[in-house]
Amino acid sequence: VQLQASGGGLVQPGGSLRLSCAVSGTFRRLDWYRQAPGKQRELVAIIMSGGHTNYADSVKGRFTISGDIAKNTVYLQMNSLKPEDTAVYYCNIPPSFWGQGTLVTVSS
Repeated sequence: VQLQASGGGLVQPGGSLRLSCAVSGTFRRLDWYRQAPGKQRELVAIIMSGGHTNYADSVKGRFTISGDIAKNTVYLQMNSLKPEDTAVYYCNIPPSFWGQGTLVTVSS
């Protein structure tokens, strides 16, 4: 299984970005993580087959994870971005399949 993350970039506080994770195979669960400089990797959002989702408290109400089964792609819509959301974002199929990471920078 291969994962390809994309969609990162520079955005102003309050702005939005949509990350994509394209998956080469089938999966039942996909997680988005992020790692800010000098910090541990943090679980941000989960989506499971059937559409069940879960979010870290720090992003609830601002981020939405969704999937396009036909395209084998999972999205992370990020709204109302804050400087503390700055990090490299990774998609993951547990336990050990990782995308390469995409950098999100929130700054004015």
